[in-house]
Amino acid sequence: MTVQYRNADPDEGWSLPAWIYSDADYFAVELKRVIRPSWQIVCHLSDIPQAGDWHGLDYAGESVVVMRGADGTVSAFHNVCRHRGARILDGVRGCAKRIVCPYHAWTYASDGRLVGVPQKETYDPAALDGIRLAPVEHDVWQGFIFVRLESGGPSVAAMMAPYAHEVTPYRFEDLRALGRVTLRPRGVNWKNIADNYSDGLHIAVAHPGLKRLMGDGYGVESAEWVDKMWGPLVDRPSANPSERAYCHFLPRVDHLPDERQRLWIYFKLWPNVAFDIYPDQVDFMQFLPVSPTETLIREISYAIPDDRREMKAARYLNWRINRQVNAEDTELVARVQQGMASSSFSVGPLSREEVALRNFSRRTRELIPEARQHDAPPPGWSRAYR
Repeated sequence: MTVQYRNADPDEGWSLPAWIYSDADYFAVELKRVIRPSWQIVCHLSDIPQAGDWHGLDYAGESVVVMRGADGTVSAFHNVCRHRGARILDGVRGCAKRIVCPYHAWTYASDGRLVGVPQKETYDPAALDGIRLAPVEHDVWQGFIFVRLESGGPSVAAMMAPYAHEVTPYRFEDLRALGRVTLRPRGVNWKNIADNYSDGLHIAVAHPGLKRLMGDGYGVESAEWVDKMWGPLVDRPSANPSERAYCHFLPRVDHLPDERQRLWIYFKLWPNVAFDIYPDQVDFMQFLPVSPTETLIREISYAIPDDRREMKAARYLNWRINRQVNAEDTELVARVQQGMASSSFSVGPLSREEVALRNFSRRTRELIPEARQHDAPPPGWSRAYR
């Protein structure tokens, strides 16, 4: 699937310019125009099963919390007290029947309502009327809770609509976490990680394990908001012990159709959220921008509970295989970040097969026209976006 767009992109056959992978002005505009309006995963509904359970996400200079209310509903709000702006909750997860600010003990209910103020009689009643923790837009798709800092654009369901029928058999709503969220800092621009994730041409060159597992079957396509990559496992024993054992132990999964029993499939939602979907588990990851040349990869695995020994073995072997793939990708992306620092490189031609990179580049240039320029504008150009 390759989407045809109404307006042709004159730079269709070229990559984004190297300078936007390290420029501070561009990074500031990108946070505003790309990251803040985009959906980001916080957790799964099963991660906050009880009233008061919460998970947090820090990104783009903000701290966001999603919490299960007393009535079972989920709310999302900024982790900032409305009195003096103090951060309220610490850590990445917890349970709090009441949210109490550690500065002056202002107290909020699990839905964000202000329910307690010490020395309340000393405040103007009108000033306290209707105060609540500042809400953050959230969306629940297939059991996963997403937030975005600024409204606009389609829902997660609308973004994933072209592939909804492919996701349905995996029963995302029934998933449960395997372990905890892992944070992996990387000294590269987040776009280099996102580009690499959707790049199919490097698989046969730089990932010998995936090549052994999938042969020539790896594919890439792009819809308007989502990239899809996939590879069916070949019916041929691998020379690698972990790969051979994974294919041997991976048991049949009764809720999956036959054509998905031996299929690895990947989806990347614009611009930086990804799902790796295997018969045995589902991994999600997101590439959170920290600075022009720093990224935090946030990831965790989920699975439908299955105590079979074969399934436990398959999940362990999956981790071993993909740990090697991640190590290979880490080196590759670092090479690209280093090379982009050279004055000899600006843009590169894109193959017609690089549909995902073409789509990412097109959307980026629509949102930030300066991304069409092969060389960086003079410092301070980002002030026009404030």
